[in-house]
Amino acid sequence: MTSFTASRRKLLTRAAAFGAVSLLPGCDFDDPSHPDLADDFLRLMSGWNNEVQAALFNPNTLAPTFQASQITRPPRFNAFYDIAQAPRVDEAAWQLELAGQIGDRRAWRIDQLRTLPQESQITRFVCVEGWRTIGQWSGVPLRHFLRAVSADTRARYVAFRCADGYFTSIDMESALHPQTILALDFLGAPLTAPFGAPLRLRIPTKLGFKNPKSIVAMEVTNKWTGGYWENQGYNWFSGS
Repeated sequence: MTSFTASRRKLLTRAAAFGAVSLLPGCDFDDPSHPDLADDFLRLMSGWNNEVQAALFNPNTLAPTFQASQITRPPRFNAFYDIAQAPRVDEAAWQLELAGQIGDRRAWRIDQLRTLPQESQITRFVCVEGWRTIGQWSGVPLRHFLRAVSADTRARYVAFRCADGYFTSIDMESALHPQTILALDFLGAPLTAPFGAPLRLRIPTKLGFKNPKSIVAMEVTNKWTGGYWENQGYNWFSGS
């Protein structure tokens, strides 16, 4: 049996089990005697959604790319704060801290990241709020960086922490996707503060909130660390 077949069978088994639970008599999700029942149910559904998306994810399928003439101008800012509050990181002092299952945990500077192979993409940024924008990002494919620091790519997650207090994490398969990059440039120039200077994750196979800005630390781990929005109820996988 192939691993895909086994995963699919496991998924279908869980689907059947979930269906059986949903048909149990007397399941009143508004029952005041069980105040946590609705939250538990929603957590169950969110976990189910994560598993379905992960099972359907194809690491060889690329997100759509676009022509330079299709780039959205002016670019749209997005964050959980006003544009004037975007963190101003001192690039000269900035270092990317590394932790977890990484062989070489020495911190990286921007000039060192620029010595690695660079790739550029014109892709669509899709916000969970419903709007979309097209931009050009350039930087180091994350899979190349993970190889450069001897990261254990058998680990389950890659987690990120940002200068503004934001944090999130992604699955390893998505981290190794060819379009997932550690972006250094936006629209042909180094990133500015509103768009994630000096370093951000660009992952066009996921929703916008999975693209953290102004990254200061990265960890490779088997421990699920959630994320800023994910811990407030957003779907964790949030990808195709």
